[in-house]
Parts: sequence; C-alpha cells; structure tokens
Amino acid sequence: MRIKGRGAASNPDNRFFSTRVELEDDGWSPPEDTGGKPEPVTVTLEHARSILSKNDSPDVPFDLSINPYKGCQHGCIYCFARPTHAYLDLSPGLDFETKIFAKRNAAALLAKELGRRSYECRPINIGSNTDPYQPAEKRLQITRSILETLETYGHPCTIITKNALVERDIDLLAQMAQRHLVQVFVSVTSLDNRLSSRLEPAATAPHRRIDTIAHLKSSGIPVGVLVAPIIPAVTDIYLEKIIQLASEAGATCAGYTVIRLPHELKGLFREWLVNHLPERATHVMSLIQQMHGGRDYVADFRTRMRGEGVFARLIKERFEKACRRSGIESARTIRLDTQHFKVPQEAGHQASLF
Repeated sequence: MRIKGRGAASNPDNRFFSTRVELEDDGWSPPEDTGGKPEPVTVTLEHARSILSKNDSPDVPFDLSINPYKGCQHGCIYCFARPTHAYLDLSPGLDFETKIFAKRNAAALLAKELGRRSYECRPINIGSNTDPYQPAEKRLQITRSILETLETYGHPCTIITKNALVERDIDLLAQMAQRHLVQVFVSVTSLDNRLSSRLEPAATAPHRRIDTIAHLKSSGIPVGVLVAPIIPAVTDIYLEKIIQLASEAGATCAGYTVIRLPHELKGLFREWLVNHLPERATHVMSLIQQMHGGRDYVADFRTRMRGEGVFARLIKERFEKACRRSGIESARTIRLDTQHFKVPQEAGHQASLF
C-alpha cells in the first residue's frame, strides 16, 4: 500500500527487536482502511551528550561530522541512514520519517568540543546521515546555530542537503565563504518531479535544487552537486543531464554514489519497488546485485559507494565523461582554510601570558 507523502509504506521491526508481532486476518473484521493518510510527524527536542561523530572510513572525504537531527522528514526510501533508527528502538520504516529527534544543545556542545585542548581543526561535514535542512529546521534553526558557532570561531565545514531551505542562511554562508570556510553540496537524484515525489516525497523538487545551486553561486558560496544515489534502471538515466544543469547553474565540482541497502533497508526498498515500479522491480534488484557481488549490499569500503562489475564501471565512465564535458572537478577536491580557527575560551578561563 502506498502512503501519500511518505517514502516507506510500512513499519517493519528493527534488527534488535527480541519479539515480533505478525497480524493475521481471521475473517471476522473488515480490513482497516487508512485512506492512505500519512502518519503525523512528531519532533522531540533532546539534550544530546555529544555532537561530533568520527569516522575513519577511507571512502569518505571527511573524518568529523555533525547531524543535528535523528531521522529525516524527507522520507527518502533509499536513505542508508534509516537503519540507525533501530538504535532508538524504532523502525527504519515510517518511524524514521515521522519520529524526529532534534539536538537542541548542538551549538553549545560544538563550542565545548572546539575548546578542548586536544582538538585539531579540520573540516566538519554537516548532514552526512540526515539532512540538516529538513522541514523541522525551518522552525528550530539548530543547523543555523551550528553555522553561527563555526563562523564565530573561524572553523571550516561542508554541508550536504537536498532542501532549498539552505538559502535562508546565505547571509551567514557568504560571510564564511569569504574566508574559505564553507562548501555546500546539493544532492540531486533525478530530474523527474513525479519520480522524485515518490522516492523522496518531502524533499525539494529537482528543478528547485538546481535553482538553489545558482542562488548559492551568485552569492559567492562555493557549491557542488552530488548525483546520489544512482539507482540503476530508475535514476541513472538523468546522470549526464544533472551534471550539465548543475554546471550551468554554477556548480564547480560533482560526486556520485550508487544505492546502498544495509540492514532493514533491503526490505523497505524492495517493498517500494513493488508498490511503485512493479514491472521492473526484479530487473532493478538484479542490477543492484550485479554491483555488489551478487548480493543486495556488501559493506566493503573499496566498493560500497561505487559498486563493482560491468554496470558500476559504466556509471563511472559516464560520470567522468560528463564531468569533463561540463568542466567540473571531482567533489573530493575540497579546498577549505583552517588558518582562521581560534579556540573558544570557557567562561572564567584566563588565557596564558606566554
């Protein structure tokens, strides 16, 4: 069953549940009619204990990241972060896009982290898992408070988003850009509004994301495009055109990843295919498996982002050719400045005289 405004169509148990409930129709009662109405969204403010996440993955171009929100209202069915909701004892399905947790003390925690004597300044990515500009940000402005903290202390960052709400912070981003402290990446998955409304139902429309690239560029903010994820036989047809339009709008670099289906996401994505693209569901999964050694997903740092095999090589060649044609660099070429960083001083702390 499709649910209007939602990417997932169900709430499967997460992998940590010790008990499972399966409903069976005994024939006594008519099936419940939900009318396809979406579950209401709840946003819970939480007092986080930490804010900086560290990783040593060789296929990720940053080792520090901040995610102001757990869960994401965009509802992208392909989101590799969905299984993280299992750590909250919630489902990676509808729960992930309707039960959002906001780290209200993010900026204060960040300032504390930056003030540690052992801290070494290097670019922080904002939005590596969930979108920092999802709808809840419009009211809560947690991402903006993080940017204000980074700007105050001259700390560089990168941002990944698929929401035009990032334009709200152009004033702040432009100031940071003058000191080479920020680079924004706009994620564009397809150029088909109808497909996008099913794949990523609450994200900004594709053409509007291209406009966002132009608006950021015109304000002096370095911006790139991420064609991510590429889903074979679903979105790969738009690869070249996305790069061309992004380049014309002012993007100076580009990157891509292929779809990743860790843990519970495998079942959720298969369910989405049956609901929305039943005539090619088997073919799509076959191509995905070809890129992951015959399986739905393999968590190997060497291949998980780009895949392997004939189809993966074809995507790589198409991407590189499109970048050359448009004069775009690789997104891994990120040039940010760390020389402006100044360590926050705790209240009542007296600086050394020497």
